[in-house]
Amino acid sequence: MRLIDQLRSFRARRIAIPVGADDLVLDVGSGDKPHWRADVLLDRYIDAAHAGQRSGRKAARVSRPLFDADAAAMPFADRAFDYAVCSHVLEHVVDPGAVIDELVRVSKAGYIEVPEASSAKILDFPSHLWWVRLDGNALVFTAKTERYHDAEIDAYIRRAGIERRLADLLDRDFDHRIVSLRWVGSVKYRVEGEVPQSLIDFAAEAGGHQRVGQTIAARLMTAVMTLPLRRFRRQAPILHDDVVDDAHRTGTGETLHRKVYRTAPTGR
Repeated sequence: MRLIDQLRSFRARRIAIPVGADDLVLDVGSGDKPHWRADVLLDRYIDAAHAGQRSGRKAARVSRPLFDADAAAMPFADRAFDYAVCSHVLEHVVDPGAVIDELVRVSKAGYIEVPEASSAKILDFPSHLWWVRLDGNALVFTAKTERYHDAEIDAYIRRAGIERRLADLLDRDFDHRIVSLRWVGSVKYRVEGEVPQSLIDFAAEAGGHQRVGQTIAARLMTAVMTLPLRRFRRQAPILHDDVVDDAHRTGTGETLHRKVYRTAPTGR
């Protein structure tokens, strides 16, 4: 893929977003690379102890109000957001269907990005629990039963020390490595199988696969590409009780600030 094509791809995936200046945007699983337009962030694992869940820096970035909460039981009101971004999150969670249901509940529209199964079967991260493909306009999640698709091939890649070079090669055509889904109103999906507890436990304890240089480059490209778009970022303050559900409202009239908000689960 030519450099110009790579830049176009990056812009389409990470920059372009169909929202107005007053729209409220949520980034679910924001990690260390929050979406530039997100007004509110949500991430369940924000510290360096969960670095295996991220591909950039070890800890999550608290650059905007960040809710430390489960994506499968978000503390937000129905349709609180105009748009929700969920990028490279669903392949990590135990119940991707529950997270999708929550995305549709709390937001009117959004963008989902996940690794595409055939590419992931060549080289995947140990913290991923699902192979994901697009069947028509439906996301299909197939449970992984082992860390790799083929144990012999996986052993060869690691024995030969070509993991990083192979990743760089595959990333040159990144659009073929991912499934991108823009949705309005609803998301069609299907979940096949169940991930064994042993693999869930392994993924939770997996070491990090940080590529800090790549993260810094992405951050620089984002800063440059969004310079003319900054005026479209929401300026109005966000009231805490306008976005959270009934169980989490305080009645104090407080506005959200750049800090971590921890909420008790509601049992939904």
